[in-house]
Amino acid sequence: MFGLVPASIAAGSFGSLPALLALSASPLAQLRSLDIAVIAIYFGMVIWIGFYLKGRSNTSEEFFMAGREMTAWIAGLSFVSANLGSLELMGWAGSAYQYGILATHWYWIGAIPAMLFLGLVMMPFYYVSKTHSVPGYLNLRYGEQARVLAAIFFALEMILMSGVNMFAMAVVMKVVLGWSLTFSILVSAFAVTLYVALGGLRSAIFNEVLQFVLIWGGALLVPILGMIQAGGISGLQTKIIANMHSDSYFHLWRDTGHFADNPMGVHWTGIVFGLGFAISFGYWTTDFLVVQRVLAARNLRAARMAPIIGSFFKMAVPFIVILPGLLGLVLLQNPDGSRRQLVGEDVVKSCTASLSTDKIEDPGACSAAMQAKSTLPAAYRQSVLSGAPGTELHSYNEVLPLMLVRYCGPGLLGLGITALIAGFMSGMAGNVSAFSTVWTYDLYKPLINKKGSDSHYVMVGRLSIVFGVIVSIGAGYIVQHAHGIMDYVQALFSIFIAPLLGAIMLGMFWKRASRISGFLGLLLGVVFSASLFEWVHLNPANLRYVALSEAAKPMAENVFRALWAFLFTALVIFVVSMFTKPRPVAELDGLVYGATILPKAEPVPFYKNEYLWAILVGVLFVVLNILFW
Repeated sequence: MFGLVPASIAAGSFGSLPALLALSASPLAQLRSLDIAVIAIYFGMVIWIGFYLKGRSNTSEEFFMAGREMTAWIAGLSFVSANLGSLELMGWAGSAYQYGILATHWYWIGAIPAMLFLGLVMMPFYYVSKTHSVPGYLNLRYGEQARVLAAIFFALEMILMSGVNMFAMAVVMKVVLGWSLTFSILVSAFAVTLYVALGGLRSAIFNEVLQFVLIWGGALLVPILGMIQAGGISGLQTKIIANMHSDSYFHLWRDTGHFADNPMGVHWTGIVFGLGFAISFGYWTTDFLVVQRVLAARNLRAARMAPIIGSFFKMAVPFIVILPGLLGLVLLQNPDGSRRQLVGEDVVKSCTASLSTDKIEDPGACSAAMQAKSTLPAAYRQSVLSGAPGTELHSYNEVLPLMLVRYCGPGLLGLGITALIAGFMSGMAGNVSAFSTVWTYDLYKPLINKKGSDSHYVMVGRLSIVFGVIVSIGAGYIVQHAHGIMDYVQALFSIFIAPLLGAIMLGMFWKRASRISGFLGLLLGVVFSASLFEWVHLNPANLRYVALSEAAKPMAENVFRALWAFLFTALVIFVVSMFTKPRPVAELDGLVYGATILPKAEPVPFYKNEYLWAILVGVLFVVLNILFW
């Protein structure tokens, strides 16, 4: 597990400060005084916000739900920023390098329809019930057992996701500055713990809005300068075709009719039903990490508008995330002018078994890994094995920091690194604040102490943030075993999120769903999805059964696994409900469509109507998919 950690640390001891600062690789850049000042100012600002808002986070409603007083714009920006963490910035840039423009599906069909559905259809139930969490809704609909089970699964998912953000940030610092993985994790984790534990969700939301601005300001420079050098869209497309010997890297839908025709090895049915429904709707409508931000809105109209506002920005994110990955295919070069070819994290791990020396521990294993997992030329493989200058292996996950170093000079480099740090802060803060709320309201309060005071629950929330960060540090090292960050993340979504979607959907739209059916459906759905994952892990040949083709790849497996998990969960709930007693309709008011009288919103000018803006988002969504067909 600790293949990328110094030997002293892997042995169980953090050792001395010099050991933590030990360079894990030759740094690609040296920060100047101006760069350091930019980064220092950012850290100072986020910590100051935490201290400033501490006085407004003394009650549980203020600490866990930001007092439910956020405007639609603040909630909307926080909603999309909580998702725009370092795993998004680095993971999807790396996925774009691997799979081309197909990675954009996760921002368009994998987000926009679900965000609109959340705002227009599901928010009335979440908001009117005044639930503090998605497991809280399951408690109202299915009972205590379903709530506790969902909370346990969600807490586990948040810890693992927080670890992803930690690892992604450490990769940036390792590649750009040469810092060790552990030192980078500890420094960043301390800052997040401090400002979220002090100011709660309000502090997280305010920092997420700040981080959203910084991410765009710092990350936009790479695609602008890269596109100028590549010769615009047409020049980039021509160069990608020349380098990759295929134009499939530049089409969203054209080559998804057959698994073998596109770099991702996925079929359009998997994209539409697995990603566009099971994963997308599962994440954007049931994952409390993002739903919590909308629940903090000051009224129902603001809660409905927040996801719609966020969807406009979500559609634009590929220009700062996907585009750098595509540019990396043609602009990243070795010292001899040849194209620098990145590889999976697992290959890098095989070739850097110990950071305590500069030598490859097992050249045979490294060469075999490169031969099996990448298309690196034999001459380049030999250069890596011999330690030739400038031929270090870099993973897909490192494409964005590599591009950042290429284009950013003094000051701008500090801004770019700050943007990535902001992404890390945003993602991790979202995870730990959501974990804290679910732990306190859905596990600690109902199972351990039902009669605690309001101040006691706030204290428990603050302590759970510290605990969650500590556990996340350990989870960060698990990511090293994944081929790429987003392969790992999508696997988590297919295991935990898709079954939750099945339970929420049938509970919210089918009055017949019984109490016990929700608990059994969620439990068996997660077990089923995890079993599929392990089945393929133990024998990769089984991938063809899960993803329906021998040409399928890991990402295709994830989207199809999510679809099967959703269908299995829905089937269990349906069958169990038919043999068990349903709840009286009178008990379903505010919980199920058809049994609820929805509140009527006050009339507003047409330009403030949420349906108008949702239609505009839908039209823009269709146009973009046609343009990049």
